[in-house]
Order: sequence, then structure tokens, then C-alpha cells
Amino acid sequence: MTPADAEMVAQLCAHRAGLKVDPEKAYLMENRLGALARREGYGEVDEMLAALQARREDRLAWAVVEAMTASETTFFRDRTPFELFASEVLPSLAALRMGEPIRVWSAACGAGQEIYSLAMIVDEMRGRLGDTKVELFGSDLSERNLERAQGGRYSQFEIQRGLPIRRLVDHFDKDDEFWTISPRIRQMVRWRRVNLISDLSAAGRFDVIFCRYLLCQLTAEAKPRLLANLARAISPEGFVVLGEGESIQGFSDAFQPVHGRPGLFARNPAFRVAA
Repeated sequence: MTPADAEMVAQLCAHRAGLKVDPEKAYLMENRLGALARREGYGEVDEMLAALQARREDRLAWAVVEAMTASETTFFRDRTPFELFASEVLPSLAALRMGEPIRVWSAACGAGQEIYSLAMIVDEMRGRLGDTKVELFGSDLSERNLERAQGGRYSQFEIQRGLPIRRLVDHFDKDDEFWTISPRIRQMVRWRRVNLISDLSAAGRFDVIFCRYLLCQLTAEAKPRLLANLARAISPEGFVVLGEGESIQGFSDAFQPVHGRPGLFARNPAFRVAA
């Protein structure tokens, strides 16, 4: 991959999805784009990028951007946000809603482990939520990630990372060398491809948005756009959950951290979203 190719990929990712890609790390690009080049019928990454420059094909351009997204995740990653969701966030929202639905969104869901972790919690808490319905949504930029997530099929390695044995027994079925999450849990989630730095006005309002470890992957210009979009999408009494150590300081005053609750942010009542 030439420096010019690497720069083109970096600019494409920044322009289309706000992704921060270092053009100096050509080896990383080669690694992530190699499988895509083979699927598209090219012998080398260079050949695919030359074709992209020549034809400017929108579908291939998006496929390159999607291939460069980092989608590493595990079930119940970091644990604390999920414990807070079960012990504080859901009960407090259920008390406020008086039977009205609570809408929960995993905004960069990868292969689905995060939203399925939330779905398992909701399923286990049904008796404590009374008549309150919880609606679950998963979205990602990558179509391939969404296909994997909807299938709910995971390797032994993926299952071992963060999933307690009790939940494995309760919610999964063995499928040869893989584990498939139960139809009951899969049917709880609705899916959609979403570019989080584009217009989200059609997405509706949500009470809880998990958007973890995406902010740190974005360019400085894209971070305020993401946070403004989340501010438009969150209900006044809702919560946004960011990744461990992620900070919005210097990028937005739309949210304020909830004291003593790491990663949990509430809507700043003084913030006004621009039209």
C-alpha cells in the first residue's frame, strides 16, 4: 500500500464516518482490508484501492470504511455499566414511566454482544418491572456486523469472554462448535444500520443509549457531532453510557457525569440542542 493509498483511506473514513485512521499505519490497513479485497475478487489491497479511485463506486467505498471500523467487544464488557443498568437505571426509569415503554439503544453494537447482554438482563428482570415494556435496539455502521449480530451465533472463545456460566446455560443453545443465543432473546432486539455522525432525527427518542468506545475512535471534528446527535436522541430523563475512561470534556456540554457512577452520563438540563 502506497502512502497515497493510505491517505486516501484515512480521508475516506474521516469524511464518511468521522473515523480517525492513522495513515502511517499502513500495516493495519492492509490487515483489515485484505479480507475485503479477497471477497471483492481482487488479488491485492492495492488493486482494490486503484479500482475504487478509478470508479468511485459508493458501495465499495462504504465497504472500505466499514472494514476499518474496530468492533472488538465482549459480553458484559466492564460489568459495572450492566450492574448499574440492572440495579439503578431500569428500576428508576420504570418508576418514572408508570407503564410506558423504556427504549434502550446499543448504538455501536458490533457483533451484538452488548445488546444481547442488555436483553438477558431485561429478560431476567421481567418480574420486577411490572407492566413496563423495555424496547431494545441495536445498530452499527457495518452491515456484516449486523448480519452476525442478528444471527446470534458465537464461538467458544467469544462465549468465554465475559459471559457467566449461568447465563450461558439459561440463554444459549449448543450448535456444533458454536453457541447460538435463544430465539426468545434474539426476538427482543430490533436492528438497523446507522451512521452515528449523520442525521439521527428519524431514529426517535431513547431512554438509555450505550455508545461505548466509539468516541475515542473519532476525529476531533466528529466527536461534537456524535455527542450533539446523542443529545437529540436521548429523553430528558435518560442516560448515556460511555466506555471506561471516555470523557466528553472539551467536546460538548450536552451531558454531565453521574457522580459515583463511572461511565454514566445524564442530560445536562441547561443544554439546548441547535435546530
